[in-house]
Amino acid sequence: MSNSKNVPTKGQEELLKLEEKYCSWGDTVHYAKEPKIFERAKGSYLYDENGIEYLDLQMWYSAASFGYGNERLSTVLKNQIDKLPQLACQYLHKEKIELAAKLCQLNEQKFKAKGRVHFNVGGASAIEDSLKLVRNRTGKNLVFAFHGSYHGRTLEASSITSSYRYRRRFGHFANRAYFLPYPYCFRCFYGKNKESCEMYCVKQFEKLFESEYYSVYDPKANEPEFVAFYLEAVQGTGGYVIPPKNYFKELKKVLDKYNILMVDDEIQMGFYRAGKFWAIENFDVTPDIIVFGKALTNGLNPLSGMWAKEALIAPGVFPPGSTHSTFSSNTLGTAVGLETVKIIEDENFDKTINEKGQYLVKRFKELQKKYPYIGDVDGLGLAIRVEICESDGFRPSKKLTDEIYEIGLSGKLSAQGKKRGLILDVGGYYKNVFTLAPSFYITNKEMDLAIELFEESLKKALKA
Repeated sequence: MSNSKNVPTKGQEELLKLEEKYCSWGDTVHYAKEPKIFERAKGSYLYDENGIEYLDLQMWYSAASFGYGNERLSTVLKNQIDKLPQLACQYLHKEKIELAAKLCQLNEQKFKAKGRVHFNVGGASAIEDSLKLVRNRTGKNLVFAFHGSYHGRTLEASSITSSYRYRRRFGHFANRAYFLPYPYCFRCFYGKNKESCEMYCVKQFEKLFESEYYSVYDPKANEPEFVAFYLEAVQGTGGYVIPPKNYFKELKKVLDKYNILMVDDEIQMGFYRAGKFWAIENFDVTPDIIVFGKALTNGLNPLSGMWAKEALIAPGVFPPGSTHSTFSSNTLGTAVGLETVKIIEDENFDKTINEKGQYLVKRFKELQKKYPYIGDVDGLGLAIRVEICESDGFRPSKKLTDEIYEIGLSGKLSAQGKKRGLILDVGGYYKNVFTLAPSFYITNKEMDLAIELFEESLKKALKA
């Protein structure tokens, strides 16, 4: 029964006390002032013990893109539990083979490049595997990455993640990433204008190869010291930053000229989050390696992986035992992952996801006209950014962003005659961007509700 006062029940209070005493605070739960306990989920909604309904606009950082409790995927998982629930990954099962084949065949169609897939468990683990591929190919461990990048929090993955905060307390990290400005046009690192800059940032990158004294390249040997460029086609944690259409095409010309691998991190944006199977497809380039995870199993079982061109991953160059994880290519994950790809083949996501994204961006731009505190709204597919600023519409306002986030999470909003909550996620260089990743099946009615709840949260935050 719903508790109209929306206060923690005795059971919740006891659980929170236990959590405070026995659970590590090393994860992200305590980013929130008041951690929330949820009891069930369905579609686009989470529900707390009091029955309060929370519209989720971030869907587990895009891991549950196909909606909570997706019946088709849940059924496959249940069937696999009854049939082949466990199997050591040194043996084969058909779902692993069929899933790898589908991904490779799709990429061959999209990129005209043959390759292979290697599975792992989490996104950071797949990043680690890709670093092995890079080192195996080049014998070197220095790479380029972007400001605002996020590739995971294992030791190696955090060494190519741009935030020093993730590394600060863990001792010295080898200088293995050279971080460069991402084409974040709303806050251009170089102070340029998108319409007239003529890809100034790419030109600045290419200048690094003009002299050996810029420390990345030996022109006499025609050999780079930094041998791969790790990128997110649309930055995730960095704030869903979307680059200009031709940016990666121009960058790839430089990388190819100097024999530098392009590694595309699709962990958050892959499987149609940005309106195409891979986000990089929006920019008409072919990466050498693609790393993926999250939405592949809709969060039902951890499974990640990497696709690489044949020359990088063929058995002759990457032989048995090159990398391994006990739960990689697990039977439950591959069964669900295979069904996820089949859903994508059956659905018209090219049309529906882009239409929904355009609608939601349009609605947020309408809010932007009413509230100067919304400095930037942009989107690609259903990856949408709403940047919160001071009243001038530009200076970042982390304080206002945090207030909106906490008000939504409180479950004390009111819309359509009942108490509700709003689940948001905060990212961005200044932690002032709402990175929205709603369910692929969100309806126009639910998107209208999202705008109503967001506006109520914003109004309350401004009063506070």
